[in-house]
Amino acid sequence: MPEARKNAPRTSDLAFIEVSHAGETFRIALKRISTARRFTLRVRAATRDVVLTMPPRGSVIGARNFVERHAAWIGVRLQRLPAPMPFGAGEIVPVRGINHRIVERPHQRGTAWIEAAPDPQSDKSLPMLCVAGERAHVARRVQDFLMREARRDIETAVARHAGKLGVSPRRITLRDTTSRWGSCSSTGALNFSWRLIMAPSYVLDYLAAHEVAHLVHMNHSPAFWKILGKLSAHVERAEAWLKINGAGLLRFGPFKA
Repeated sequence: MPEARKNAPRTSDLAFIEVSHAGETFRIALKRISTARRFTLRVRAATRDVVLTMPPRGSVIGARNFVERHAAWIGVRLQRLPAPMPFGAGEIVPVRGINHRIVERPHQRGTAWIEAAPDPQSDKSLPMLCVAGERAHVARRVQDFLMREARRDIETAVARHAGKLGVSPRRITLRDTTSRWGSCSSTGALNFSWRLIMAPSYVLDYLAAHEVAHLVHMNHSPAFWKILGKLSAHVERAEAWLKINGAGLLRFGPFKA
């Protein structure tokens, strides 16, 4: 996967410290990592929180001092996070890179479906993601719809790319990952984020090609990139889109606790 990074083994349970700055209080999660050599701060877009990675022998006092020195940076980064976009009636959600407005259809049968924009001639009129049933079920039905569409698109793309290489994945799993868009295990199992259905189609197709190529080369060697280049004509374009816009996909819908 692009910029894949495995989690290092943890040496202690999660703990927290709080630090105040400019009238705000930030709760910082502490993670001791056996391979860490220094303190490292990370603001997570998916969970909208802050994590401090620290060496096994790092002290809580040292961690607090480090966080206090970077409190202003934490505040700025949290403020820059995109506003959450819930799956509610009237909200906007991208589907295959195109913004759709969520519309309730309480008296119609079915679950969720796409309809064309009410006024195709208007720049402000968006295609609609229509949801049947009671308002309490809207968020779940929108997410279920997106996951079904994601599975269909990903399985189709994987089958096409795998057919070109004469390989077969062991299985395909969709998850709500926060650190990677796709992965390939040593046993040939492919994993993808269902949120890829919100990205332009060429991005999803590229990720499918990327993980299929790992069925041949479990690395990022020149041989791997050569195969990937034959499968996808959008390697650089898709990587650039993910770098700029990928984190923004995490603001839609439910958030992880």
